Amino acid sequence: MSQQENKVFMAMELSKNNWKLCFGDGKRERQRTIPAGQEKLLLDEVAKAKEKFGLDPDTPVFSCYEAGRDGFWVDRMLSRNGIVNVVIDPASIEVPRRARHRKTDRLDASRLLNLLLRAALWGERKVFAVVVVPGEGQEARMRIGRERERLVKERTGHRARIRSICALHGIALGNPALADMDGLRDWDGRALRPEVAAELRREQARLAMVEEQIRALETEQASALKQAGGVTEGKALKLCRLKAVGLQTGWMLSHEVFGWRRFRNRKAVGSFAGLTGTPYDSGETLREQGISKAGSSRVRTAMIELAWSWVRYQPGSALTRWFFTHYVAAGTSRSKRKGIVALARKLLVALWKYVEQDVVPEGALLKA
Repeated sequence: MSQQENKVFMAMELSKNNWKLCFGDGKRERQRTIPAGQEKLLLDEVAKAKEKFGLDPDTPVFSCYEAGRDGFWVDRMLSRNGIVNVVIDPASIEVPRRARHRKTDRLDASRLLNLLLRAALWGERKVFAVVVVPGEGQEARMRIGRERERLVKERTGHRARIRSICALHGIALGNPALADMDGLRDWDGRALRPEVAAELRREQARLAMVEEQIRALETEQASALKQAGGVTEGKALKLCRLKAVGLQTGWMLSHEVFGWRRFRNRKAVGSFAGLTGTPYDSGETLREQGISKAGSSRVRTAMIELAWSWVRYQPGSALTRWFFTHYVAAGTSRSKRKGIVALARKLLVALWKYVEQDVVPEGALLKA
């Protein structure tokens, strides 16, 4: 066996109860199943695989698994034990084009192993896309913005539910959080039935709890930005200096995009957000299928919202002038919607240059 082949490769198919392990050395394959999350059993199987393949105990091990519900703790566990691991983006894995194809954990683990061998052993490029693994602290700070995002949706749901219940009885309600549920009167001037009033009070209590948690998270965010103790918080504060960029947008962009990720060029930035085009050019057929939407939907949504704010609060910037010249001049709402997506991609690249290279977007205004 040559020096290049003196390695062990392991693909892991993770599930809630069991882990399917598929080992290989480029010629042979060995599959085993262990209970989920058992580090010692995993290392024992790695040692047995080396023994079965006739390799030394100190032979390097390369592994992979698909990103999913288990997150990145498995990657950190493998790295701690000296195993070189990659986390694969599931959307980048090749699948058969047949209408029906076989899918089992055993087959999926074998396919993952084959992809790993093609990339690591045989040197094929673009076999799969690798997910960038954040540090534990970076991942923990990222959860703050995501939790607030969920709570804001929950707050909207509680407010809408309270207003809907009131509308059933002919009541036009203002602020659901401040309304006196016991003092409400229906369309005929009568007090609400006890069951309805009790439901409204419970919804109002849940709304108050959600709003309190949102305020606590926003206070934590503001405190972190005020201290600016880390690189990520410093980048968030830098983004917030631009007009049209608020605390939540700056926090999200710094912790989800610019804080710990590294991009090679502007194309990689646009691809991460799924804002790049997907042309269909085959034979005499040539058409544009729209943006790929293959990246982070959270970032893509935030950038489109930010693009509208940018047009409003940065009217003198070069990006805004480009948007009005190429899309608003057409005079149709459809051209504006298309243009705002194009502006979102250009704006994301401009913010990347601003954060990493201190290049302020042309004509952009900074806050006092």
